[in-house]
Amino acid sequence: MKWTIQQLNGLKSKGLTFDETLDLSEIKKIDPQIRDISPVRVIGEAIFTKNMISFPLEIIGEMTLPCSRSLLDVKFPFHLQVKEVFNLEDYIGISEDEEEDIHKVEGETIDLVPYIMEQILLEIPLQVISEDADEKGLQSGQDWELITEENKKDRIDPRLADLAKFFDKQ
Repeated sequence: MKWTIQQLNGLKSKGLTFDETLDLSEIKKIDPQIRDISPVRVIGEAIFTKNMISFPLEIIGEMTLPCSRSLLDVKFPFHLQVKEVFNLEDYIGISEDEEEDIHKVEGETIDLVPYIMEQILLEIPLQVISEDADEKGLQSGQDWELITEENKKDRIDPRLADLAKFFDKQ
């Protein structure tokens, strides 16, 4: 997914569409939380305007992340719709707010892979909980215990147990 500016200028009249499958296993080195990632399908096109090229992309794949409770592997599918815009020339006609979303072309090539990886990394949730987390996860440890709503109703706080005895005597 790498093109030179010259190639892209040659494709202006024809247009450029693509549907590729990428191996992004190197993303595991960037974020060790990602245990595995399936081949990522990228569908997109290039839209040419005056001095800019925009790439509306559809990114589809699945990554394996650790469960927040049990550390079991959890499959996390993702389906992203993003737009990457590249400015071919440096000029002042862009406001500062728009400039944040527009990438400057460094060198003579545009490589979409780093931008695709960045979008996938941004999609990682803060917590992932597996369906089996309650059964296979830890239920208690030193000075802590997992309490469900049902257990909470039938349970007396040990700090207040002596107070309950006080009312039984009267």
